[in-house]
Amino acid sequence: MKNVLITLFAIAAITSAEAQTTVSVQNEGEHVINPNIYGHFAEHLGRCIYGGFYVGEDNKVIPNVAGVRTDVIEALKDLKVPVLRWPGGCFADTYHWMDGIGPKDERPSIVNQWWGGYIEDNSFGTHDFLNLCEAIDAEPYLAGNVGSGLVQELADWVQYVNHPGGSPMSDLRIENGRKEPWNVKYWGVGNEMWGCGGNMQPEFYANLYRQYATFMTDWSNSSQIFRIASGANEWDFNWTEVLMRDIPNNMIEGVALHNYAVIEWHDKGSDTEFTTEQYFQTMVDAIDMEELVTRHSAIMDKYDPEKKIDLVVDEWGGWYETPKGQSALYQQNTMRDAMIAGITLNIFHNHADRVRMANLAQTVNVLQAVILTDEEKMLLTPTYHVMKMYNVHQGATMLPVAISDMLYFENGEDKLPAISASASQNEAGETNISLVNIHPEKSHEITLEFDSKGKVTGQILASDKLQDYNSFDNPNKITPQEFKGFKKKGSTIKVKLPAYSVVVLNVK
Repeated sequence: MKNVLITLFAIAAITSAEAQTTVSVQNEGEHVINPNIYGHFAEHLGRCIYGGFYVGEDNKVIPNVAGVRTDVIEALKDLKVPVLRWPGGCFADTYHWMDGIGPKDERPSIVNQWWGGYIEDNSFGTHDFLNLCEAIDAEPYLAGNVGSGLVQELADWVQYVNHPGGSPMSDLRIENGRKEPWNVKYWGVGNEMWGCGGNMQPEFYANLYRQYATFMTDWSNSSQIFRIASGANEWDFNWTEVLMRDIPNNMIEGVALHNYAVIEWHDKGSDTEFTTEQYFQTMVDAIDMEELVTRHSAIMDKYDPEKKIDLVVDEWGGWYETPKGQSALYQQNTMRDAMIAGITLNIFHNHADRVRMANLAQTVNVLQAVILTDEEKMLLTPTYHVMKMYNVHQGATMLPVAISDMLYFENGEDKLPAISASASQNEAGETNISLVNIHPEKSHEITLEFDSKGKVTGQILASDKLQDYNSFDNPNKITPQEFKGFKKKGSTIKVKLPAYSVVVLNVK
């Protein structure tokens, strides 16, 4: 973005405001925002792995560590990615992990039947992924093959990466160059079993889950494996009901949920050329996350009132049509995507009692990516910048917020709340407050009611047009700027919030 006098823009915002919205922030909270809410997802799809993360050990043009791009490693470290899910997605239930270990020139190739039918040569496998996670200081989350794999195959994978030594699988790992186990904690027991994972009924999958989960660990789960059941597709509340009813609580640590912000599945629209109507429909799906999390959590509460089982939203983000000439599911990332990221993370924060992991789909070059690459070039998207601005909430205590006199984004007779907010307090006593205004035209003044006498600073992500994005010709068009569009007086802070903007305030 041309450095469009952000401060001036914010100060002038009130000229088009309506009734003032009040955001009340409580001084104390109970639930910690799990850093894993800021997780990511990397699937063997399009250019996410090959050309995104992995360029090969012999690449002399693009700097890399064991074939993984150095610039991507550094960007994800700066983002403080806590957990990374792999290898899918739909790909997971056709993936046989032993194809991806051992000498690379001896690995068999397979057809990626889900995404483009291209030949997968398995040059990026278990060692590559787990070493990548170590390089970016992230916990790995491995999605196991239940759809086309055997129980022993998944049990052997657990042994291969986690057993210290002396077993056939650990000895094979050592033979392949890794002496110490990786001690992988997070495991998905299949993916989208209601769809590409096998088109199963929930009762059938619940029984299958029990079988696979049994052989992944010992009876006491003393190895502390964290097993995540393949959960519901958006509004399928019966799926969650059956899983919670039929799987004993001591056999499950997490239940997944998938939800994408998409206009229409048969016509997803352009990633960069969209109308106000299309923008509204995308926001409807994004804001639906609030109801989905609330209702799935309520079902889980019936069977798990102590909230020991996590709700894991391990696929979320915006989904549009792939531009002509691009790889599968590639899309640009505009200010619309910054809005999706801001409101979704606020929802996760405000449900920190149950939502304890989430994984944005996907990390590089696919769907709502935080990084785009083109040969030796790399850029950071607006979504990357929102997640980096927000990562101050990781591990902090969620402070409940209440919003009154809401400004609405209207579309004919339909309307959406335009303002989204969340807050937290870290161990140092600092409070961070995240604010989003999704309205495509109207700026708004927010009154923050917050009992604090500390110093206030802020950052803002905004741009001239809702359709703006960072390109390889102009990679810094949209970047966070210092925000001064606020005034503190006593226990209130007046914030002048521009249209389609994200603001994070820090109060020390």
